[in-house]
Amino acid sequence: MATSLLEIPTNVLHRKHNHLAFFSNGASARSSVPISHERRSRFFPIVSMTATPVQTFLEKSAPSPQNTGLPIMVNACTGKMGKAVINAAEAAGLHVVPVSFGCEEESGKTFQVCGKEFLVDGPSDRESVLLTVLDKYPNLIVVDYTVPTAVNGNAELYCKVGVPFVMGTTGGDRDLLYKTVEDSKIYAVISPQMGKQVVAFLAAMEIMAEQFPGAFSGYSLQVLESHQASKADASGTAKAVISCFNKLGVSFNMDQIQLIRDPKEQLEMVGVPEEHLLGHAFHMYHLTSPDDTVSFEFQHNVCGRSIYAEGTVDAVIFLAKQIETKDHKRIYNMIDVLRQGNMR
Repeated sequence: MATSLLEIPTNVLHRKHNHLAFFSNGASARSSVPISHERRSRFFPIVSMTATPVQTFLEKSAPSPQNTGLPIMVNACTGKMGKAVINAAEAAGLHVVPVSFGCEEESGKTFQVCGKEFLVDGPSDRESVLLTVLDKYPNLIVVDYTVPTAVNGNAELYCKVGVPFVMGTTGGDRDLLYKTVEDSKIYAVISPQMGKQVVAFLAAMEIMAEQFPGAFSGYSLQVLESHQASKADASGTAKAVISCFNKLGVSFNMDQIQLIRDPKEQLEMVGVPEEHLLGHAFHMYHLTSPDDTVSFEFQHNVCGRSIYAEGTVDAVIFLAKQIETKDHKRIYNMIDVLRQGNMR
């Protein structure tokens, strides 16, 4: 059952999104290679007291005059969301530090991402790497778009080192995630959905469901959602909207969602642009009255990942402000970001 974005205690918030894990192994020779595919891993922290390749790399990669703002570290920088966030952050004037955590095969290598060279480190040295980066950039904020299996270990590391973070990755043990952050007193934005406008739509649905329960009693519902073929499960956003319709009196089970994953159907039936077959989120909700004389349709279509990347940058800027003002609250979600009302 989908969890409400509004019914959240003020000190515990929410979840979502995807992609690469950060992990890697060993200290392989530093080299430049093309961007690789998504992978995963685990960590075994070690701390070195000597100068590290990361220190040297940071010294050689000072921020450009155009990017002297808030420093952020984007983990899984070679992933699709990582690249989208880097583009959005650079455009917003943030300084993306040229270091990232990656998969085992990427460890110790450099990658050209969005026209910038990144040094990727893995599990055996990620704690010392993060400490080094934090030492150079004391107001650092980490952005995490890794994989579900990495969520809890990553959060534990951020909290142990003492670096605030934006968690856009879904999955993991969410209760443990919130407890880890609460116990550490670290600032964090944790959200299942980083798209600002989609979050606003979900919030509006929640308000309607709470204030007008049963308003659509007797209506039938059809739900169609289309995502890239690699997404096997139903959309969490669709489940959240359906949960609202259930409160509004509509009888609908999650297994009735029509999942469209075939590229041919996406092109011909759904109307997904061909260039976005590998990255899109199309949702349609069609309500019909018992006598078929009235119908309502809600639709939201997302092509690409810029909406999530822009929301992530807003979350980073929001979090930096909360830290600066020493806000008593430590864990936030995108509803908090929206309520501040001064997004770009």
